[in-house]
Order: sequence, then C-alpha cells, then structure tokens
Amino acid sequence: MSKTAPILEIKSLKDSGEFEGYGSTFGGEPDAYGDVIAPGAYTDSLKAHKAKGTMPKLFWQHNPDEPIGKWIEATEDDHGLLMRGRLNMDVQRGREAYALLKEGDIDGLSIGYRIKEYSVDTETGVWTLEKLDLVEVSIVSVGANENAVVQSVKAAKASHDLTEKLKAGDRLTEREFETWLKGLGFSNSQAERAARLHLKGQGEPAAAADDATTFLEALLGRRS
Repeated sequence: MSKTAPILEIKSLKDSGEFEGYGSTFGGEPDAYGDVIAPGAYTDSLKAHKAKGTMPKLFWQHNPDEPIGKWIEATEDDHGLLMRGRLNMDVQRGREAYALLKEGDIDGLSIGYRIKEYSVDTETGVWTLEKLDLVEVSIVSVGANENAVVQSVKAAKASHDLTEKLKAGDRLTEREFETWLKGLGFSNSQAERAARLHLKGQGEPAAAADDATTFLEALLGRRS
C-alpha cells in the first residue's frame, strides 16, 4: 500500500474532536515524490465504500495498530479529497492527536491507497494517479514520517514496473523478485526466502526460472 506526502490543510477542529481537512489535492505541480493525483481518482473507491457502508480508516501515522477515531464523510471537490472525521477522545492517542492539532504542532493528513490505474510521462517521469483504492487517511507529523513515506512510494513504483514486466512475459531476476514481493507487502525475510525457493530452486536454472514465472503469475492473479 502506498502513501502520499502529507497535505497541511486541516480546515477546522471542534472541542468534540470533529475536524475537517484535505487528505490530498488534485493536479498542480508534482509532489515531492513525482506524483500528480488526477481529479476523480477517488470516485470509484468512494462509491464502493458507500455501497458497502464502510469508510476509509482513520489511523495515527499510517499505523493500523493505532486507530484514533473514524471518518464520517469523504467527498471530492475541485480542490481535492475533503475528509470530515471524529477523533475518539476515549483513547489516549486520540486525545493526544486532538491536543497536537489544537496547538498547531501537527496539521497534516496523508492517504494510504492502492493504485488501480495510472499513466507515466516518459519524458518527465511524472506519475499521474488516475484511479485509487482509498484504504485509510492518517493524521501525520511530516518530519517523523517523511522517510517512511518516501520509501513506501519508491517501493510501490518499483512493484508496478515489475508487474508490467511480468505481464509482458519477461522473467525477473532474484533481486527484482524480492523487490516485487516487498512492494506487495511481504516482509524482507519472506521475500528473500521466496526468491531462494522459486528463483534458485532445485534442478536446472531454466526450470527454476519457469517455475518462478508461474508462481508470480498465480500470485498476481490472486491479488488482483
């Protein structure tokens, strides 16, 4: 799952813990990671959430072990993804987030998403994210989370490039295979173990390579 750079646009905060802000903004100049989010990128995802009666999760610093409230409303306007949420004031982290927001010590929102459709400008290298599956929107502190966000975005882009290579019928090297699996959420040890088993394997190298391709195609099919 990828994440965006924090958007510093908390619009309002009430004593009840309700607040409003933009999780991301559309168009304009590429962000720090070379991405532009196209208007309408969240339309299908928001419709899917509405149909299921769900909302994206509200986490602290993209940590699924630290939910701090819930999102009440999510809409797209001309500026971006406008979110309205309520902090859970009965949990410590929710109260801490409220205090930090109130004092202006933090004021960032960042989305966690899966890329469904995108295009790449081959001259500039800019990615235009055209359709996103919105998973969560977190309250974040920019400085503490920036490096993790950068690494996550890099991994997501590398994973997509390798997915396209696989779809084209090309074989992946051991390092590419590990990178691909890490981009899908596998741990370092899981990815390395899978690379040893399916790229080195037993028997002739060509047979091991064919087995790896079959494995990847099956895994891709299960996760698509």
